[in-house]
Amino acid sequence: MPTGANNKRKHTYIWVSAIILIFGIFAVYEITKRVKGGTVVENDRMSNGSKDAKVGFVVNQGEKRKVPDFSFYNQDSVLVTNEDYLGKVYVVDFFFTTCPTICPVMTKNLVELQETFKNDADFGVASFTINPRYDTPSVLTEYADKYGITDIDWHLMTGDQAKIYELAQQGFYIFASEEDDAPGGFEHSGMFALVDKNGYIRSREDEFGNPLIYYRGTITEEQGVNSDGETQQITILKEDIKKLLAE
Repeated sequence: MPTGANNKRKHTYIWVSAIILIFGIFAVYEITKRVKGGTVVENDRMSNGSKDAKVGFVVNQGEKRKVPDFSFYNQDSVLVTNEDYLGKVYVVDFFFTTCPTICPVMTKNLVELQETFKNDADFGVASFTINPRYDTPSVLTEYADKYGITDIDWHLMTGDQAKIYELAQQGFYIFASEEDDAPGGFEHSGMFALVDKNGYIRSREDEFGNPLIYYRGTITEEQGVNSDGETQQITILKEDIKKLLAE
């Protein structure tokens, strides 16, 4: 026969078990609901989707990172430099016109940004080809026509390959490499960099004040999430461009 103390302990265990069960069911329901809504897809600091998130500076060894000097010819055979972008908020990417994998998606996302900010004269895009031997100004013009690139401040640039790779890898820390075994012969990052009106590289910060540094350019807003569970970041990029345009 159980004692009164044992009965009390038994009843306590039952209540605790019931509470755990109830909260466990609730937690599973909430997580399932969030997964279905596309809000729980990764557990890292790149998931920060708050419109109130700060767009800070990217700092390296205590110094704000600024876009280095560059000078290349665009699709109209016009020489374009970093100074031509001063006073504008712009997005930077590295691509090549014959890319069979991520570049078409990246370009479509940039066209989406073009259409979103088509009435803002202070917005632009800087796209650098990593295959300049093939991507001549005339080839870049055909590429622009194919994808509907119409913004006068969206320059598709070509020039010395070594200087373009130096700009990518040392200026933006964005990977680019010529690889015979890679699709199309080149390997590169699908990230976008965001630059403010004064030429500083900017980035959304997470709740701890850490910068994302780059924005994922290989997933469209419509897709939402890719097969690896990574979320699209075009929505937050749009939000952050608006913030920088208002500065």
